Amino acid sequence: MPRVARDIIPDIPYHIIHRGNNRQKIFFSEGDYSYFLSLMNEAKEKHYCKIYSYVLMPNHIHFLLEPSQHSENLAKFVKLIAQKYAQYINASHKRTGTLWEGRFKSSPVSKDNYLLACNRYIELNPVRAKIIKDPKDYKWSSYRFKTGQNDTYLLLDRDPLYIDMGKDDAQRQANYKKWIMESIPQGEWDFIRKAANKGGVFGNIQFKEKLEKLLGRRLDIRDRGRPVNNKK
Repeated sequence: MPRVARDIIPDIPYHIIHRGNNRQKIFFSEGDYSYFLSLMNEAKEKHYCKIYSYVLMPNHIHFLLEPSQHSENLAKFVKLIAQKYAQYINASHKRTGTLWEGRFKSSPVSKDNYLLACNRYIELNPVRAKIIKDPKDYKWSSYRFKTGQNDTYLLLDRDPLYIDMGKDDAQRQANYKKWIMESIPQGEWDFIRKAANKGGVFGNIQFKEKLEKLLGRRLDIRDRGRPVNNKK
């Protein structure tokens, strides 16, 4: 389970990955996915974090969360969901043992084109895993909300880069749908993956240096990259 004490800074987005133990399944029915979403709502009410994107994969989850006001909100948010969901799965599926693989992974993301690229990485997970061909066909991600297929779902917050994609929701939805399927710069996905798994920064050099100064330590990973520019 995650510990509360972490190098988390309020009002900065973090890419979160939490995997099933030994990469085993954590979702076994549609009811499991629905219950997990209800826990996200509960966690948001108790430990407020903005939720910019998410995907619930069969054996792991991704969030893009921004803790507001209190840095400990992020760890408490994930801890509430992880604990209650593990209890639910063990009870409803008559299983025992650890559901999650240790602590969750986290990576700070700068509020520029890197944020937009991270959203795309998260929401295209089911496509990369060859579960579906079009992200609109996957029910358990934020993509459907951002492209207008589920306009009544209030769990998500609109991130600043998404807001800049149009003057109203209809324009944003059309532009986001077009942008997310454009060509992806070589090395972008690998950079995001390494940053999340190693606790590195996914962002520009100024953002990285700012965080290093605030935290008093280096935040290096080997490879650096540059996401595609936002197109409106």
